[in-house]
Amino acid sequence: MANAAPATIRILGLDPGLRITGFGVIDAVGSRLSYVASGCVRTSEGADRPLPERLKTLLDGVRKIIDTYHPAVAAIEKVFVNVNPQSTLLLGQARGAVICGAVSCNLPVAEYTALQIKQAVVGQGKASKEQVQHMVARLLSLAGEPQADAADALACAICHAHGSTGLAALTGPFARQRGGRILGSVQAAKGR
Repeated sequence: MANAAPATIRILGLDPGLRITGFGVIDAVGSRLSYVASGCVRTSEGADRPLPERLKTLLDGVRKIIDTYHPAVAAIEKVFVNVNPQSTLLLGQARGAVICGAVSCNLPVAEYTALQIKQAVVGQGKASKEQVQHMVARLLSLAGEPQADAADALACAICHAHGSTGLAALTGPFARQRGGRILGSVQAAKGR
C-alpha cells in the first residue's frame, strides 16, 4: 500500500500590536512551506479613537482574515514584559482581542515566545528584525522582504510549521505541542 501524500495545513501567524497587528498565512505540506498572504491590521489611523474601538478593529480584522484564507490553526507571539507597565498592558489587551478573533472562529491557537520564533526561523534567539525579515523571505522564496510586522507574523507561522506535525497530533482542546500551547477547540477546527 502506497503512503498517502502529506496533508496541507494552512497556518495563520499573528504578531499582535495595538497600532499594527501583522498577519501571515502559509501552507505547510510536510516540511515544504508556501507563502499565501501577509499584511497588517492597522488601528493607527485612529490613534485618538477610544481603546475599545481600536480593539474591535483588531478583532474584526482577524475574523476577516480567517474568513478570507480559512486557516486550520493560528500561531501567535506571546507577550513579553516591558519596562513600561502601561505599554505592556495595552499590548496585552491587543493580544487578547487578536486571540478572541481567532477563537471566536473556532480556530485553535498556539503561542510561541519571540525566542522560540527567532530560533525556529533564524537559528538563534537573539536575531534582529532584519535577520528575521531576510530569513522569512528566503524560507518562503519571496521576491522581496515583507514589512516588519508581516514578517514577524510569517515567522510565527513558520515556527509553528517547524514544530508541528499537524492537527492530527493534537489530543485535546488544551494540548501542549512542542513549545507552543494550543488553545481553543480542536474538534471545531477539524470540522472546518
